[in-house]
Amino acid sequence: MKNIFYTLLTLMFCASSHAQNNSSFDEKLANELGADDYGMKTYVFCILKTGKNTTASDLEKQKFFEGHMKNINKLASEKKLVVAGPFMKNERNYRGIFIFNCSTIEEAQELVNSDPAVKENLLEAELTPLYCSAALMKTNEIHNIISKIKL
Repeated sequence: MKNIFYTLLTLMFCASSHAQNNSSFDEKLANELGADDYGMKTYVFCILKTGKNTTASDLEKQKFFEGHMKNINKLASEKKLVVAGPFMKNERNYRGIFIFNCSTIEEAQELVNSDPAVKENLLEAELTPLYCSAALMKTNEIHNIISKIKL
């Protein structure tokens, strides 16, 4: 993960040394999305892993994961969650990701703690700052247009 970050950071600095003004720059949209001069902003990236709760019944798990999905939709509608999705089966016990529209780990921790599956230790969250395109802020809006079935 660190190697990817440092590679992206190096590429960004190399690109900035050859940067030119963008003729299609939309200042209004950039301001609306909270973009800096590079079209980027700070988010908090969250990896959800399998939690330590191994005693929950199937019925309890179902209830907590229904709450998990409701919480995702709530945070997305509030524009606090810009990306969420599950991982496919893997050996690392990674379950999914969140990208939070906030700039500090503390803010993101409060948001992730509102998740019933995290509260019940069915999921465990690992948080780290992420510097990424401010265009991610449009993900939910676009998703709502292209999805036939709502989750």
